[in-house]
Amino acid sequence: MFIDRIEAAQQLLTPLEKYRRLDSVILSIPRGGVPIGHYIAEVLEIPLDIVLTKKIGHPLHKELAIGAVSLHSRIIDKQYTVPENYIEDETARIRKDLQRKYEIYRGKREGVALTHKHLILVDDGIATGITMLATIQLVLKSNPAGVVVAVPVSSVSAKELLAPEVDEYISLLTPSNFEAVSQYYENYAQVSDEEVINLLH
Repeated sequence: MFIDRIEAAQQLLTPLEKYRRLDSVILSIPRGGVPIGHYIAEVLEIPLDIVLTKKIGHPLHKELAIGAVSLHSRIIDKQYTVPENYIEDETARIRKDLQRKYEIYRGKREGVALTHKHLILVDDGIATGITMLATIQLVLKSNPAGVVVAVPVSSVSAKELLAPEVDEYISLLTPSNFEAVSQYYENYAQVSDEEVINLLH
């Protein structure tokens, strides 16, 4: 159990300390991952940026992720039978929303160069892992030196899905009875767009 995101970030410092000496970039996932990534980036003196992906919900159950989309990649879980036109329409809609979010969060500032860097993907927790998988596929397109996932807590199934896809998978807690990220924080207040913008600037 963590008091809040800052305490979680403090506990992630030890396993991430070695990346201070490497050419690394912290890539936080808005919104909950940004306070954690910002704290780590400040202490370890590593550049901070964001990376955006969003799940595609099932047409009949929007909370059920059947895939995930970034600006330049998409993954679909083939176990679900969903009309192709629904997937294409949702992909276009989500990408438009992601582009708008980038403009809100970054303003006119260009993203940090990622090529040949050690990329550390940070969030406040991982439930299914499907969105993070799309994120990993996205950042691999930038030809990094390595990719790391670093989170305070994740489900066992997410770790099994994601760990083979990255060079290092750091999860401080990986409980077998995982239900939701929020249950591992005493204070899990929603992070606002304004807070994300302030932390990035």
